[in-house]
Amino acid sequence: MKSAWDRRIARAQELTVRFPESSNLLDFYRRILSFQQFVFENLSSRAGTDVRAALRYLPPLIDLVRAHGPAKLAAYAILPDEIAGYWESGVQLDSEPLFFARALLQPYAEWLAGRGTPQQETQQAVCPFCGGAPVAGVLRGEGDGAKRSLICVMCATEWQYRRIVCPKCGEQDKDKLPVYTAAEIDYVRVEACDACMTYIKSVDLTRNGHAVPAVDELATVALNIWADERGYTKLETNLLGM
Repeated sequence: MKSAWDRRIARAQELTVRFPESSNLLDFYRRILSFQQFVFENLSSRAGTDVRAALRYLPPLIDLVRAHGPAKLAAYAILPDEIAGYWESGVQLDSEPLFFARALLQPYAEWLAGRGTPQQETQQAVCPFCGGAPVAGVLRGEGDGAKRSLICVMCATEWQYRRIVCPKCGEQDKDKLPVYTAAEIDYVRVEACDACMTYIKSVDLTRNGHAVPAVDELATVALNIWADERGYTKLETNLLGM
């Protein structure tokens, strides 16, 4: 059986054909996923919560970005202290250091989440494991409809969340919570809120069971552009800052 990392990597490769306009983006993302899989699989049981377990993989990440990443990332001189501060104290980072912090810490956070105490069902709008924001939603079939879950931007924990409520401001008026889809990508939804003017993209697995939410969310850049042009701001950016 394929691991979650193998499925993400395979899906990124597959989507380069379906979304040729995102092929360069997806190729870089696939390389980052392979790096993250290596980090995840090489963390030992002694790692605990010491962020140095992840920081030792910073040099190969820098080499990968310099060889294959966009110029603005390849030119950035990231410091280990920036990443440690982000992890330990929640220090806010600009887009370039944030990319490095997430690329390095996501597999570490996911590794920790897999060893933590299973969480009870929750209806809070932040990750019940690490407190991270949701980067995407996912709809899974249940009875005659579908149940929505949110996926953490950092540790990939998935938790249930009500469909008719904004995860940013809590708005519950369905008339202020429009949903937009594009005919050619009908399984990815822009779930917007006219109260706070934010949006989150959700992947409907009842329409496309082969989708991998974190990958398909990132690949469908056209929906981000469409939402941005209408004045909505994404609730949380993905690994590549979109």
